[in-house]
Amino acid sequence: MVIVKATAASEAGIEATEQELVDMLAFNEELVKAGVLLAGEGLYPSSRGARVFFDGDERTVVDGPFTETKELIAGFWLLDVKSLEECVEWVKRVPNTSGGHSQIEVRQVIESEDFANAPQELVDRENELRAQQGYPTARG
Repeated sequence: MVIVKATAASEAGIEATEQELVDMLAFNEELVKAGVLLAGEGLYPSSRGARVFFDGDERTVVDGPFTETKELIAGFWLLDVKSLEECVEWVKRVPNTSGGHSQIEVRQVIESEDFANAPQELVDRENELRAQQGYPTARG
C-alpha cells in the first residue's frame, strides 16, 4: 500500500490544478499499463471525516478536522508488486503535485498466510473472499 500523507494544502481542501490532474492521471495510466494498480484514490480533508475510538465495549466518535496533519492520509494506491524495492521505484515516479515538501509511505499488506499459525481453512476462506471482490488471491 502506498500511503500519500496529508499536507496543509490537502487538509485545507485546495483542489489540484488542471496540470496536476493531468500529471497524476498519466502516472495512474502507467500503473494500469504495467498491470500493478489494484486501487487508488484521493481522500477528502479530515474535516469531512470522523474517528471512532474503542475502549472495551464502548465506542466514541470524534468528528474531524484533526490537528496532526503529519499523521493524516490524503490518498492511497494499492499496488500488486513483487517487492518493496519495486514499489519504491514506482513511488519515486509519483508527480510531486504540491511542488513542495510531501511524503509517501510504503507498507506491505498483511495476508492470511503471513500469520504462521493461520490454519489452512482460514487461508482458503480469505482467498475466496478476495476472489469474490476481484482482488488477487494471497501469495502462496
